[in-house]
Amino acid sequence: MSKRLDREKATVQMMIELYCKAHHNPDTKLCSGCQELLEYAMTRLAHCKFGESKPTCAKCTVHCYKPEMRKRIQKIMRYSGPRMIYTHPIAAIRHVFDGMKKEH
Repeated sequence: MSKRLDREKATVQMMIELYCKAHHNPDTKLCSGCQELLEYAMTRLAHCKFGESKPTCAKCTVHCYKPEMRKRIQKIMRYSGPRMIYTHPIAAIRHVFDGMKKEH
């Protein structure tokens, strides 16, 4: 597994956890719906055809999520993305820089 994909997986997990904590389950565990989405996202990332040169999801030319899952993850990313600068500042800054890189 590449450093880039590992970082992307960690970022997605942070975003889902942040969203779930605010909207579903204030405890440390994810609700079943968010856990399902996290597992789905991890599977999609593990099978990403772009590998190390993978862009951020927002800039990707291939939308590998099923439409329902894509809507869910977009909602989570819209909520969590701006808030990550307060909860996970280093990951947020890295994600911004990853998004600025040239597309594959």
